[in-house]
Amino acid sequence: MRAPVFQVDAFTSRRFSGNPAAVVVLDRFPPEDVLQAVAAENNLPETAFLVADNGDYNIRWFTPTVEVPLCGHATLASAAVVMERLEPGREVVVFHSASGPLTVRRSGTGYVMDFPRRTLELVATPPELPSALGATPDEVVWDGSNFLARLATAEIVRNLDPDLAAIARLARSGVIVTAAGDKGFDFVTRYFAPAKGIPEDPVTGGAHCGLAPFWAEKLNKTAFRAFQASRRGGEIVCRLVGNRVELEGACVFYLEGTVEF
Repeated sequence: MRAPVFQVDAFTSRRFSGNPAAVVVLDRFPPEDVLQAVAAENNLPETAFLVADNGDYNIRWFTPTVEVPLCGHATLASAAVVMERLEPGREVVVFHSASGPLTVRRSGTGYVMDFPRRTLELVATPPELPSALGATPDEVVWDGSNFLARLATAEIVRNLDPDLAAIARLARSGVIVTAAGDKGFDFVTRYFAPAKGIPEDPVTGGAHCGLAPFWAEKLNKTAFRAFQASRRGGEIVCRLVGNRVELEGACVFYLEGTVEF
């Protein structure tokens, strides 16, 4: 089987920043082990696989080690592939996924994704979390998949050097760390998910499905400029709209070619 592949830097307007994703366009989904092998070969935080379906697209996402139920940056990258390469000029696309239908529309500076809002639950700080992070959270919540830990300052978030092996042993998919923003941003964040094969995710759209309602309560507002302070870094505009979260960002194409498997 041969298939078109695109590598796209998502949540950025500058190449070599944001979060890289591969997008593979298929006629049908091969067996799961084949999809996983392709994602492992790509060795990017996520690979999205697309199959056209009556004007929409079915989408699946894989890290180098596991399939995941939702991925923001690879969906953003997929929208760019559809609207700029497969169907140039298209304004809206719907992706059918394990998390339901995800609509993405073109905006003036990039694309806007309509994602489900995550429900948050306040929890006691796990005793092993401060040592794993190298910082003591002021507050910890569970977003249904990850611990979300609020730290005292953006500077602490930016300078964090966690014990990734210890984080991998936590009973959650990963750990989101966040703090009130600096440098013109409403909040900053980082995301560590070594248990999913991603030591640190450069920019995580899905995490902001919980971060938006979390900071809406803290800041008494529903629209935010967020910055994910990984080494590559990336910007996300978030808007809380009822039980949905809009995530807006730009994409830059890096590589276009063909995979064979």
